[in-house]
Amino acid sequence: MRYARGPTMHFDLFDLRLFVFVAEESNLRRGAERACISLAAASTRIKQLEDNIGAKLFYRKPQGVELNPAGEALLHHARKVLQQVDHLKIDLRDYAQGAKGHVRVLANTTSITSALPSALASFLAQHKDVSIDLRERLSQEIVMAIHEAHADIGLVAGNVDTQGLEVRDFVADELVVVVPARHPMAALPRMDFVQTLDEPHISLAEGSALANFLPPLARQMGRNLEFRIQVSSFESICLLVEAGVGIGILPRSSAARHARTLKLALVPLTDAWAQRETKIVNRAGQPLPRLAAELVRHLANFSFADRLL
Repeated sequence: MRYARGPTMHFDLFDLRLFVFVAEESNLRRGAERACISLAAASTRIKQLEDNIGAKLFYRKPQGVELNPAGEALLHHARKVLQQVDHLKIDLRDYAQGAKGHVRVLANTTSITSALPSALASFLAQHKDVSIDLRERLSQEIVMAIHEAHADIGLVAGNVDTQGLEVRDFVADELVVVVPARHPMAALPRMDFVQTLDEPHISLAEGSALANFLPPLARQMGRNLEFRIQVSSFESICLLVEAGVGIGILPRSSAARHARTLKLALVPLTDAWAQRETKIVNRAGQPLPRLAAELVRHLANFSFADRLL
């Protein structure tokens, strides 16, 4: 059994605005002038609007026009629709001009647990209507995601290929050995990574950047590094180190924060790779949205001193 379909109505926003002008002026010519079109063009558009609706909208009079019941109903809804469209234009203009918006950021574990939260907090304090979608990823995954436009900005560290990306420096950090405060190593001014391999290591979970980074370094030295336990956060590593379960290798910024409340000692590493330079990356040759570009500048200018405030 088939049901008859009613007429399909398609409304042109310009026609609705013209209709409102004519209704407010009660005159087709003055309505056309407000819409900046000719009288003939206005007459044709109003007739097409009536044909589309399937009903007349005005009573025609010698002095002008007057809304009939169908016209009154359309005027009520047309004003609401046009008001919503005007609000939409204002909101989108704000987004386009950077007054409000959304920025997608991918960052490696080290940056998320060190300087990045402070840097983002100061940026968001200056941009009240901005939201940031921050996701944690491995540096190599971040590079691929930026190339494929899955995010606006990335923060990476270590030996990753950033060819084809714009690269700026972010806050530098270093990896240190975290040991219990009364551990014999705590008295050392600094130490080599190889010296740590006789101790049980605690690390982040499998798949994290540090968990993937350290064992190959040990193998290059002819040693084997098997983690005694792997946990989900730097805080958990520090708690287990304080309890005497083992030692950990962490970014200094994160280790120093936990050492304020825990009985820990931080010993610098002499190895060159322990100096970690975090980089801000985005696609080269592709202009960033205004807010994303402002965030990149903010991150690039964020200093070590700012982080300590």
